[in-house]
Amino acid sequence: MKFEKAEHISSKYQRLDDKDLVRFYRQNGDEMAFSELMNRHQSKIYSYIYSMVGSGDVADDIFQETFTKVITKMDDTYNEQGKWIAWVMRIAHNATIDYLRKQKRFVDVSSNYDEESGTDFYERLPDEDMVSAEEQLEKEEAKSSLMKHIADLPEEQRTVVMLRHYYEMPFKEIAELTDVSINTALGRMRYALINLRKLFEEEKEQEENKYAERR
Repeated sequence: MKFEKAEHISSKYQRLDDKDLVRFYRQNGDEMAFSELMNRHQSKIYSYIYSMVGSGDVADDIFQETFTKVITKMDDTYNEQGKWIAWVMRIAHNATIDYLRKQKRFVDVSSNYDEESGTDFYERLPDEDMVSAEEQLEKEEAKSSLMKHIADLPEEQRTVVMLRHYYEMPFKEIAELTDVSINTALGRMRYALINLRKLFEEEKEQEENKYAERR
């Protein structure tokens, strides 16, 4: 189960930024400061985990594992020079990938390198495909089918889509989090957007066929 939202957190803590809250918790063991950090970020962290594993029970377990590690490691491994939430997301991501690998469901797709041209598949895609896919994704974001289609993507593509569009994480941080180059992260994003566009087009075609059959 996710942590319950604390309704009694004072406005004092709500006005503080993450860095100050982390400092209060590390220096004074201030539980209210940690509760405010949880309130701010737990929903998106849990949603990311759930989008990767597709099971509420498993997501609950990984979420709890993540914050157990966060609590026990904040005094040892967290570097205050970086963003606290990026550090937490790295812990959540690693725990999620560990689970997927144990389930033998994780596949790290290669970049499909082309020796003749010296480029990989992502670099050879036309720029207009990237733009068109982004436009399609933006148009369809409000639809309930978006998460369903994201769930159909390979894990490495689903990861970058969730981190970029849902969590608004910069590609540099995505690359660091997933331990790949920025070009690879960008390539996965491009390929994911193209796949999403295809999925939406297939869905639209199916809906049109159903409508035609009813007429």
